[in-house]
Amino acid sequence: MEAKQAEAPPELLNVAKYLRSTSHLKTRQGILNGKRVEYFKGKTAIKALQKDSYKKLKNVPKITNEAEASRVLSDVMTHAFYLRVERSGESGARNRPLSVMSTQQWSDDQYYAWFYEGSQLMNYLGGLGLIGIVFAAVLFPLWPPILRDIVWYISVFILCLFGVFMILAVVRLVLFIITMIIVPPGIWLFPNLFADVGPIESFIPLWGWEPKKKEEEDKGREDRDLRTTVEDGDDEEIYDDEKKDN
Repeated sequence: MEAKQAEAPPELLNVAKYLRSTSHLKTRQGILNGKRVEYFKGKTAIKALQKDSYKKLKNVPKITNEAEASRVLSDVMTHAFYLRVERSGESGARNRPLSVMSTQQWSDDQYYAWFYEGSQLMNYLGGLGLIGIVFAAVLFPLWPPILRDIVWYISVFILCLFGVFMILAVVRLVLFIITMIIVPPGIWLFPNLFADVGPIESFIPLWGWEPKKKEEEDKGREDRDLRTTVEDGDDEEIYDDEKKDN
């Protein structure tokens, strides 16, 4: 497969690199020959090639409609960047078993597993960096005294910061319990402290009321509705293949 991929024209290789980025193409995980792989549905790849981000690329085939996108994706598949697969197992389950189909053809309602890993430069650099960190830690006794002092101060600072964070967590819990009794439904100090937000947003706002159960249910319903819309503001629904297909 690597030989076929190496023979691919530069413009088709650029298409594969674009699609391999998870920010452009929605993928799922499955098991193929005992190995975990990523796969996608043809329809999502067609939509990915019609995004504005693809139109900004250079040295890639021009695409103006779904027919042209399907033709390009079929050409990319001939170089074994991905292959048509069939899913088995229970519908809706994660990491469903996959098997390569004997007939390889492009269709928007079929599934395709990636056999192209993309650039491994960052993986190599990460591995070298990890080895360097371990090597530097082993040689710590040989470090100059001033560097060892700096590392010690940094470690103490991190421990103190962690201690302050734990104290803050206890204080906000005590405050919530008290206010829940006095002025229900209760007040949270830094309500976004443990939310899935950035470091700065975790401390904004300073305080907030405990949301009522009905408000949480309404918010959860809005989030589910939002996940059914397509990326980039499309009004169409995402093709939820895990629920609609076997």
